[in-house]
Amino acid sequence: MTLLHEVYQFTIAPFQEFAFMRRALVATLALALSSAPLGVMLTLRRMSLFGEALSHAVLPGVAAGFIFFGLSLPALSIGGFLAGVIVVALAGWISRHTELKEDASLAAIYVVALALGVIMISGHGTQLDLLHILFGNVLGVDTEGLMLVAGVSSVSVLLMAGLYRGLLLESFDPSYLAASGGRNTLYQQSFLMLVVLNLVASFQTLGTLMAVGLMMLPAVSARLWHDTLPAQLVNSTVQAAAAGYAGLMLSYYASVPSGPVIIVCAGAFYFLSLVFAPRGWLPRMLRRPHLRA
Repeated sequence: MTLLHEVYQFTIAPFQEFAFMRRALVATLALALSSAPLGVMLTLRRMSLFGEALSHAVLPGVAAGFIFFGLSLPALSIGGFLAGVIVVALAGWISRHTELKEDASLAAIYVVALALGVIMISGHGTQLDLLHILFGNVLGVDTEGLMLVAGVSSVSVLLMAGLYRGLLLESFDPSYLAASGGRNTLYQQSFLMLVVLNLVASFQTLGTLMAVGLMMLPAVSARLWHDTLPAQLVNSTVQAAAAGYAGLMLSYYASVPSGPVIIVCAGAFYFLSLVFAPRGWLPRMLRRPHLRA
């Protein structure tokens, strides 16, 4: 009984005793449910760095919302979403009217957007405001923020389920999708809007600099474990949820910022996958003698 009591005190008691820990856990689990599968779809489309660029590109919109309305969550979220939509549309326009590919134009835009957003916030707020927006504060999620994250997660899961077949066809065989009457642009733009929406929801907890971490690290790690897409979707969600829980526990007991610790935990799962996953280093080394024989 003593051992069980100690385990309970270490793993469950913080969430039972403190409401802010419960809200942080629910918000992190909701993000894991929607962001990680989107990351898998991004890797499938060879757009892994696209999410990184978009997470930084929303900063000017967040900064504009902060300047006019302060730390108002609806204003920050709407501003960030509009900025992300504008950046995606601008990158697409540049790729259509110049010889630059969409990823190259997006890389150029997001660097400028990140610098502009930092300047805007620094000129109208304190250093604490800048750190809050850049790195988030998952333990500070209130009921309003939790409802936003849960709403975005629910909508994202439902839309991904509805668009699943079209997204697969658009990723693997866009020519067939177009020939069968599907609209490639509709699926692509809908998918990118979901990515922007989840990044905007994530910045409240993880900040604009690390919002993409919970989206991409579990997704990349899941590809090392499974060949099939459904298994990768489930694996990435489980890894993201486990990283969220472990990060909150470690940050609680070590008194360090929760957002970065969550991303470090996701990174730890990734490095373990690099070594032990079926497509990782160790199984490949063990298979080499058999291949030579």
